Amino acid sequence: MTWNEIDWPALDRLRAGFLQGAAADGPYWQSPADLASYDFTYGERIGWKWDAVLAELRLRGWHPPAGATILDWGCGSGIASRRVLAAYGAQNFSRLLLWDHSPLACAFAAATAARRFPALPVSVTTPQPECHLMSDTFLEQENISRAEPIGLLIVSHVLNELPPAALAELRALCARASAILWVEPGTHAVSRHLGVLREELRAHFHLVAPCTHQHACPILAPENARDWCHHFAPPPSEIFANPDWVKFGQRAGIDLRSLPYCFLALDRRIPAAPAENLSRIIGRPEHFKPYARFLNCDATGLAELTLPKRADPVLYKQLDRTKSPLIYRWRREGDEVLGGELLSPPPGETSESHPAD
Repeated sequence: MTWNEIDWPALDRLRAGFLQGAAADGPYWQSPADLASYDFTYGERIGWKWDAVLAELRLRGWHPPAGATILDWGCGSGIASRRVLAAYGAQNFSRLLLWDHSPLACAFAAATAARRFPALPVSVTTPQPECHLMSDTFLEQENISRAEPIGLLIVSHVLNELPPAALAELRALCARASAILWVEPGTHAVSRHLGVLREELRAHFHLVAPCTHQHACPILAPENARDWCHHFAPPPSEIFANPDWVKFGQRAGIDLRSLPYCFLALDRRIPAAPAENLSRIIGRPEHFKPYARFLNCDATGLAELTLPKRADPVLYKQLDRTKSPLIYRWRREGDEVLGGELLSPPPGETSESHPAD
């Protein structure tokens, strides 16, 4: 796929469907060209969100279970599982299973993954007619019983599309997963829905990220109803000088600079040495001339903190410019930050995002 091959009417139709909520009505892919055009544009933007999530997981020193099977549920074009495989190495997984309610999406995702990772076994399932759920036949063919664990469950941008039966199946798959990586748009409604699912799952999983604690999510407290847990991924700087990306942003009516997302990373394994005294900034810090202000989440709950510029001018500037996940160890007095250190990757790791696939 190149910019000259983009099917712009297909992208316009898909965009209109997403904005109008029609994506929840069933499969919306009409041709392989739909998927290729989407994967090259909107899918790549989703990939940048996954890059940010995977960079944060490297900061936290997290790795998927060795030799795990990946199940990419609701795979779409398959951008999420390809990003995970590229970040951690396809050789460290046993196989990739792809499921989507669209046979076209499954075929596209499988073919693309096979080209990128030819040594990795890839299996595809499609729903039975008039059914949008994963079939028992597929699970039996793949030697996965209803009781067998799934190594790594990947979920990406599905919550605003799921009918109740599909959400129930996804909950059942979560109950069988050894680890879960789940990324969604950073809207108020979707983020809070994901937060509710977090509360259901935290009794059975260790919360790897974005949380810096294992307690109940403070954002879901009644007094915090206006807040939501979301973050912003840094898009590659070179796209702003690329006329094709600029044209895409203008036609789609989106701000290329803004990539809000929310996510969950969960693992049944408990880390040997969990990090302590970490805080996660929610959203973006606000900068004023004498101070910066931001919403902070840590083991003590949710709080609006301020950093006077005079207290730490370097940190004040860093909060505005860093592209790293906003995870800090603060020095503070009450709600005033006196200084802090940005979380750095453990030895042998890097926080840089993986190159686009």
